[in-house]
Amino acid sequence: MDVTLALGHALWMAFAMFWEILWPLILGFGLSAVVQAVVSKSEMTKLLPNDSPRSLAIACGLGAASSSCSYAAVALARSIFRKGANFTAAMAFQLASTNLVAELTIIIIVLMGWQFAAAEFVGGPLMVVLIAFLFRKFLSRKLVADARAQAERGLKGKMEGHAEMDMSVTEGPLWQRITSKDGFTATSHYFVMDWAAVWKDIAGGLLIAGALAAWVPKDFWKGFFLMSHPVAATFWGPIVGPLVAVISFVCSVGNIPLAAVLWNGGISFGGVIAFIYADLLVLPIIDIYRKYYGWKVTGLIVAVFYVAIVLAALLVELLFQALGLIPSERGAQIVETSITFNYTTVLNIVFLAVAAVLLVRFFRTGGPKMLAHME
Repeated sequence: MDVTLALGHALWMAFAMFWEILWPLILGFGLSAVVQAVVSKSEMTKLLPNDSPRSLAIACGLGAASSSCSYAAVALARSIFRKGANFTAAMAFQLASTNLVAELTIIIIVLMGWQFAAAEFVGGPLMVVLIAFLFRKFLSRKLVADARAQAERGLKGKMEGHAEMDMSVTEGPLWQRITSKDGFTATSHYFVMDWAAVWKDIAGGLLIAGALAAWVPKDFWKGFFLMSHPVAATFWGPIVGPLVAVISFVCSVGNIPLAAVLWNGGISFGGVIAFIYADLLVLPIIDIYRKYYGWKVTGLIVAVFYVAIVLAALLVELLFQALGLIPSERGAQIVETSITFNYTTVLNIVFLAVAAVLLVRFFRTGGPKMLAHME
């Protein structure tokens, strides 16, 4: 195939996937922005004093209501840890804020099906339980003290300003806060800033997914993921899925198109879930852990997260297999199709109009100045 044609094929595949997920992205970020506009970050520390089941459940809830940007989640986790939150609870918050958020769920359903979204929500809390257990076994008081001392140095990672920013409206009943002028302004600011935080990951994920879908033969994926050996593939998928994520450099919602390509290629159901969970183990974020907590604690975070990801994904696959919930067809929405005037186009137009309204509000209320301080 001519190089120009091959490149055009990959770019078209990437654009087709973008067109498919555009309205879910806008809807998801809009819902996330509304929640962030009425949930204050200032109270998080007080709610996470230890690693008890209650604190971990609250951490998951707060994370699910927060931003889906992996870099912002990691920065915010350090921020609340510095202010006195329990380290394990901060890690649980961090995991939930990238894996249990609305936009991720919507995109997974649109591209891959509700079974994957359900597996994500079953496996997320399970992974938190495994992380809490492993940290209790291996995270000593000295390591926590070392991590806090390193965190207090305040070394910059990425998205520091976005993580620290708190524009939430906390006065009055919930609906009044959402519909107030201040609530509308805060929603528009969170909406645009969340997009600004993750657009590179989304673009990178689409481009890589487009290239893989267009250029990599299906036979390669089938061999790599051991499709001809179903039992071995069940265990191999969760093991290799996070490793593929680590070297992809794509995190947050940007890895869902990649997950769809891998699923169509032959990775196991649990392997897909493990790949998605590993957004907090990509190489740039591991380097940020090093800056935030030091090498020893970073090594422990990576080891604990990897083991928890593999075990949670494997258990989810076995559970869904027993319940007959694993899709029999590998038909994730990454196929090359012509863009026609269908329901996707109508929804994209509607939600682009909603995004335009929020964007206008953002520019009219000093948004660009705040955006300049995100880093």
